[in-house]
Amino acid sequence: MTRMIFAVLLAGMLAPPVYASTSPANASASTCTLVIHAVGFRNQKGGAGGAVFSSSNGWPEDLNKAYHHGDFPIHGDKSTLTFPMAPGRYGVVVIHDENLNHKMDRNIFGFPKEGYGFANNPHVGLTAPSVRTASVLVTCPVTETTIRIHYK
Repeated sequence: MTRMIFAVLLAGMLAPPVYASTSPANASASTCTLVIHAVGFRNQKGGAGGAVFSSSNGWPEDLNKAYHHGDFPIHGDKSTLTFPMAPGRYGVVVIHDENLNHKMDRNIFGFPKEGYGFANNPHVGLTAPSVRTASVLVTCPVTETTIRIHYK
């Protein structure tokens, strides 16, 4: 079960930023900006991959169903991820792919060997938090949030 949590999450996440062509049905014509400050990276290896979901459909693993996703460099122990967004509520996840193999590496017990974090910094047990628990309300012109990266 824990292997399924992040199994697909990084597939393609650390390729050049690619934005989903689909948007939520209630998206307005105005474009806002979501700025995610990811903090607590244990090193600068690899990159920070981020994904934003407009619903629980695909959360948090299926990047094909993400509203936006992309990769960003790490500077010191921080990374800033920026996405153009329509106003609304979105689930947000950030992953530290240290070896840039585009997947969450795991130990022999199935626990992640690389870092991850969710909006609102919820406690993460054996499964990912719900999209509602890990969501932010994006408003114009700019919404900022901070996500702490955790390592098991």
